[in-house]
Parts: sequence; C-alpha cells; structure tokens
Amino acid sequence: MDKALTRFFSVLFYLPVAIVLLLFLYLCSFLPRSLTKTYYRLLTRFWCRLFVRALGVDLKLINKNKNPLPDHYILIANHPSSLEDFGMPSFFDISPLAKEGVRHWFFLGRISERAGTIFFKRDDPASRHSAKDAMINALNRGKNIVLFPEGGCRGKRIYKEFKTGAFDASLQTGLPIIPVFLHYVDQEAFEWLDPDTLIDNFWQIMMAKDNRANYYVYDAIYPSEFSDKESYTNHVHSLYLEWQKIHLDE
Repeated sequence: MDKALTRFFSVLFYLPVAIVLLLFLYLCSFLPRSLTKTYYRLLTRFWCRLFVRALGVDLKLINKNKNPLPDHYILIANHPSSLEDFGMPSFFDISPLAKEGVRHWFFLGRISERAGTIFFKRDDPASRHSAKDAMINALNRGKNIVLFPEGGCRGKRIYKEFKTGAFDASLQTGLPIIPVFLHYVDQEAFEWLDPDTLIDNFWQIMMAKDNRANYYVYDAIYPSEFSDKESYTNHVHSLYLEWQKIHLDE
C-alpha cells in the first residue's frame, strides 16, 4: 500500500511539471535554432526523465559493463515498449533514429525534430538511404546516436533477427556499439503492439502492477573484431538472446 501511495503522489507531482515543461519546449521549438542550441537538448533530456516519473515508472540504469564505456558511440537496445523513446535519452546524450510517423506526434513530434531526431520512411528505400547518410554525418560530427536493431516494436521477446544498419554504421565510422538490454518487470503492461496507440501504451504503463524497469548496460563492442556487418549483427543478436535468458526467463 505504501508503494502504491508513493507511486500515486509521484504521478500527481511530476505530471503537471512535465506538461508545463512540454509546453515550454514546444514554444521554444519555434524560435531560431541559434537561440536554443545551447540548452534545448539538455532540457529535452530533463523532460524525458520527468515524463518517465510522471508515468509512475521506477526506472534504473544498471551497469553490467566491466570496462569503462567510450564517450563516442552508437547505442542499441531491444524495443518492446514506447517507454524507451523517453527512457534512453534521459540517461544518454543521443540522437534517435525514428520512423516518419513520430514527426507527426502531437507536440512530441516537433520537439523531437528540434532535439535532433533523424527521421525516415520505413517503406521508402530513398528515405532510408538519406537517413543512413544523415546518421553517418551525425556520427562523424561527434554525435552519439541510438538505434533499435529489431526494426520497431516487436514485442517483449527478442525478435528473430536484427537489422544491419547499426552495425554497418559502426564498421563505417569505427565507432563502438554500446548494447543496452531493457527489462520491464510487468512485461505485458509495458509491451506496445498494434493496434494500440501511443496513448494506450502510456495508460497501460501507468496501470502496470509492477512499475519497475531496468536498463542493463553491457560492455561496448568494437567493430575491429568483425569483418562484415552480417557476422557483427548475428553476434550481437546472439548476445541479446543470452541476456533474454538471464533477465526475462529467470
């Protein structure tokens, strides 16, 4: 009962604060970029952290890495829920790669674009190619990016295969990949699948019986260990299947 009350008052406090900051970020998105570039991403990341708390989620970053993490990297994770779109930026300074539909999310789409999200049309080869070029350019300019190699929300289990985009980018730029395994204790509540909308998923998360979420960070994987993107992709996919046994099947 005490935990439920704590969660209720957390939502009651953080939700209005998150709404006010969201409106502020939306208004700021209409200002010239020269006036917002020094603080906009920082405020957006802070808002993401507030929003996670406004959903009543007890989110923790758990470091399983044995070696220091690099400063410049490509971040990847499994993608069972909408929460990671907010949870990952709250911990890491990253530019996401997102499907074109995200650009049209009410308020959030415009804010995401201003914060540096790279958009692409999943069924348009030319759009995917342009997004890949933009991603490589961002990495070469010193940015960190996040990719979900399952290719979208595929459910609570690791999908049967990973897309090669993140691993190809790693080989082209020489940058390591930092893998993060996302574990939601109440997997059914956090899972986002069609035909549920984004709002549906938010409501499910708020109503979850267990609000704990753990993001496990593992050691960086370096492209110098691989000769091609296929072997690189398959190796990392096999790691995620092993982590699934540890975190989801235990």
